[in-house]
Amino acid sequence: MSKAAELASLIGNINAGGGGVNRNVIINGAMNVAQKGTSHTGLGGSTGAVYTLDRWHTYDSATAGRATVTQDSSAPSGFANSLKVDCTTADTSIAAGEIFLLAQRIEGQNLQAFAKGTSDAKPFTLSFYAKANASKTYVAELYDVDNSRHVGKTFTVGTSWARHEITFPADTTGAFGDDNARSLDVSIWLHGGSTFTGGTLGTTWQAEDADDRAAGIGSFFDSTSNTFFITGVQLEVGQNPTEFEHEPISQTEIKCFRYTQRLPHRDNSSGSGYANITTMGRNDGTTLHTGGIMLPVVMRTDATMTSSGSFRVHHPSAATAVTGLAIDDNFSTAGNLGINATVSSGLTAGHGSQLEQNNDPDAHILLSAEL
Repeated sequence: MSKAAELASLIGNINAGGGGVNRNVIINGAMNVAQKGTSHTGLGGSTGAVYTLDRWHTYDSATAGRATVTQDSSAPSGFANSLKVDCTTADTSIAAGEIFLLAQRIEGQNLQAFAKGTSDAKPFTLSFYAKANASKTYVAELYDVDNSRHVGKTFTVGTSWARHEITFPADTTGAFGDDNARSLDVSIWLHGGSTFTGGTLGTTWQAEDADDRAAGIGSFFDSTSNTFFITGVQLEVGQNPTEFEHEPISQTEIKCFRYTQRLPHRDNSSGSGYANITTMGRNDGTTLHTGGIMLPVVMRTDATMTSSGSFRVHHPSAATAVTGLAIDDNFSTAGNLGINATVSSGLTAGHGSQLEQNNDPDAHILLSAEL
């Protein structure tokens, strides 16, 4: 696209109520942030959503196919990363209810500029770069969770990076909720059974009709040779696709922290393996440390916690291995969190202490407030 054409598209979107800075409602569209890890294997057997690179998840049901999702360095000019989906187990006998798709869920309060469900409703324009190992047709879909409405368009991916630009019409029926709940799914359908492919693709907004959602797609799981790469994903107000809105990595991370936070926030592989988790704490007995964490960003809702690796409680002149971790006081929507760390013995009640990695640079806690 020439600079003149790009400017004309941007001006057109501004006149339609979009454009400008922060026009992309997709978070981590350049696939730069991967707090949960850069490789996720065995996808396709979960019957539900599995989050991979930040804000992106796969969703599957009933399929025997399996895939691996990785953060990959193959990318078009101007990008450093992509999300790669690699078929590791084929599924050539497709049952009716099978699903495998790649998606991002968006809060309603981030979608108000589309004015959906009003007489001033605006078009949606989705753009992205994609490639594959061979030519294949897939479906890009917008699914309105609040009102059970959807619209989709097919696109054909080839073996070289190409930008796909898809405009979806405005929808004057069904407003998005102005809240922190899931309102819109932006999905790439890679595989589906007849329950979702047996009708006619709904290319204008319509009430949910399952067999119209992914009609016309090929199957990602028809061969273990299949790959799919995507990056530069942008969803914006207006009918004109504009150049991908690059932003500083710090801004992308801040947006991602609303939904997921890895503690410590940075990989400590080059350090000593004793990074702090809690910055202030005390011993509430001989076996319990209670510590506080000040979060850099308030989270979407009260977070859940998982942990990986080895931790210790560092207390005066000693360090004791942790046997269990749990959230104590959950104020993650206010920017802080209390953590309880249990040890077998050895703490002195009332003494100050802190929770650390235990000579394990990959030890971390994951806080999740995903949609």
